Amino acid sequence: MTMRYWIGVASREHVKAAETGGFCQFCHGREARVRKLSAGDGVIYYSTRERMGEGAHIRAFTAIGRVRPGTAYHAAQSAGFHPWRRDIDYRPANEVPITPLLGQLSFSRENPNWGWLMRQGFFEITQADFDTIAAAMEM
Repeated sequence: MTMRYWIGVASREHVKAAETGGFCQFCHGREARVRKLSAGDGVIYYSTRERMGEGAHIRAFTAIGRVRPGTAYHAAQSAGFHPWRRDIDYRPANEVPITPLLGQLSFSRENPNWGWLMRQGFFEITQADFDTIAAAMEM
């Protein structure tokens, strides 16, 4: 099985909650996104802000992990909100600003509109990009 590598975009506050809970979810819990994941896939979260729609601008990679074996599941987060999730093993990592890495990543190198990818909330990256970000995040 070939591993794939992904960027998820969420506020730092939401990323930290996911780390604590050992799960990932994307785009407000849409099912299609987590169904793309397979066991062993690498996931890196990018946070533009401290909190959803407000707070300090972060613009940094804020968490990294690998998808655990299993399947997507519905979580009962609150009344009326049941997002789709996958379990993930996060590893200790430093938050890393994106700016110093822009020239090294294939999705941003020579692409002045790389920010539009982030607005999608979830997208696939190359193993080389994953490895570059992971090396920068190493503790």
